[in-house]
Amino acid sequence: MIENPRSGRVKAVAKLSRRQTRQETGLFLLEGPQAVSEALAWRPELLEELFVTPTAAEKHAGIMAAVRDADVDFEYVTEDVLDAMTDTVTPQGIAAVCRQHPTALKDIVARTPRLIAVLEEVRDPGNLGTIIRAADAAGADAVVLTGRTVDPFNSKVVRSTTGSLFHLPFAVGGELDTVLPQLRSAGLTIVAADIKGDDLLSRRDAGDLAQPTAWLFGNEARGLADEILQRVDAAISVPIYGRAESMNLSTAASVCLYESAFAQRASDKS
Repeated sequence: MIENPRSGRVKAVAKLSRRQTRQETGLFLLEGPQAVSEALAWRPELLEELFVTPTAAEKHAGIMAAVRDADVDFEYVTEDVLDAMTDTVTPQGIAAVCRQHPTALKDIVARTPRLIAVLEEVRDPGNLGTIIRAADAAGADAVVLTGRTVDPFNSKVVRSTTGSLFHLPFAVGGELDTVLPQLRSAGLTIVAADIKGDDLLSRRDAGDLAQPTAWLFGNEARGLADEILQRVDAAISVPIYGRAESMNLSTAASVCLYESAFAQRASDKS
């Protein structure tokens, strides 16, 4: 059992909260039983090592059985050690070191996707995690992160996805100049979500949301630059019928992705 919160091994795990360390090692940290359980269910080969308190190991016997079945190394730790490793207030007794797993854009487009979320300079970790989760729930084929979008392996992003990070492929580090042409070549229509766009209901009535679509979502504060909007095939806004000053980016993204999901599934049945 690891008992010293100031040991070199504990400090090495804790450093994964830094982006530079994650970039250098290609690793990131999973915190809590939900995230670890999803990784074991969908991508167990990515898990490097698990740390668990004896109490949590007893409580989550199913997770520990899956850890042993997947032949993942694990180490018992004290509560103080786990607190030193993680940055959550309550890691619930389990954390794991995991390998990063981005997918190349060329591999994503080779699968003939029908629905993709493209995120340009999304900076809030909670928004990014929630959009990845919404894309997963809507049945999207992938998420593409461009520009200075926040690191998807940031601990706040990982927690916000609640496991969806392991359910669908995502590409990182691309620039729109190269991403948009590749998506068009794959037969996807590029649709930007922007307050200057057409009302969503008008596009629903037109029926074109049933086509293979890549939704483009911009920065929380600035949205998408005019020069970017000139390069998309359409721009659509989500109407606000109440008194809200604006709509959270992740909420708007969820609406847009589900509109396409509904339209595509309705078209499949017709």
